[in-house]
Amino acid sequence: MSDFRVYCRPDHPDPAELHLSPEESRHLVNVNRAQEGATVVAFDGRGTEWVCSLATAHKQRAILRVDSARSAGPRPWEITLAQALPKGPVMDTIVRKATELGAARLVPIESERTQVHLDSDRSDRKRARWETAALEAAKQCGNPWLPEIAPVTSFDEFLSDPGNHDVKLIASLHSGAGSIRSALARFLEPKGQPARRVLWLVGPEGDFSPEEISRAIAADFSPVTLGPLVLRCDTAATYALSVVNYELQGG
Repeated sequence: MSDFRVYCRPDHPDPAELHLSPEESRHLVNVNRAQEGATVVAFDGRGTEWVCSLATAHKQRAILRVDSARSAGPRPWEITLAQALPKGPVMDTIVRKATELGAARLVPIESERTQVHLDSDRSDRKRARWETAALEAAKQCGNPWLPEIAPVTSFDEFLSDPGNHDVKLIASLHSGAGSIRSALARFLEPKGQPARRVLWLVGPEGDFSPEEISRAIAADFSPVTLGPLVLRCDTAATYALSVVNYELQGG
């Protein structure tokens, strides 16, 4: 496998050459020190990859010659992580881990106990930063898919239109929360088919409030425990995605 991996979205689906952006060119040529003739894998974040040779090693406009193309095919399932905003740079870590674990979509949520509230300008800047974090993670782990990162939304706005999902889960520290396996089984028993679209709702430091948990349950979310210990929200998000991936693969 090539040590060099770059992101590129060409104008047409069957390119003979790929012209990299200044940012991708600089990273490939200046940072990674790729030389002409080196094998480079380019990906579009939508499941397509191209195995290429570096034809022009220019730090502002590198050009790749396409040798072959390959498609990852459709995802066997799609997991959305709706994450209440944590303090500091923790959301960057969550985005990276979610990308490595194959999440299809991330929705940043402002909840009752969220300590970070963003105006529109800061929200746009944060979203651009999270998209960069996702891209860096996809390059590092070889994921041909980039997750969609939605705009920051409030808890109530999200509950009013969470999208179409087979199973909706909310991580909960409150009594009565069940296991991920039992929540998925409740979907499987009446439908007789595997879940393909799963939504995870993970709270901030201190968890969701009891009122938010109640409103989520009323919106058909199943409260799920992540074990007896109180986890940091980045640990909770990583754990939740890992376990549901395992269960969807057949456990």
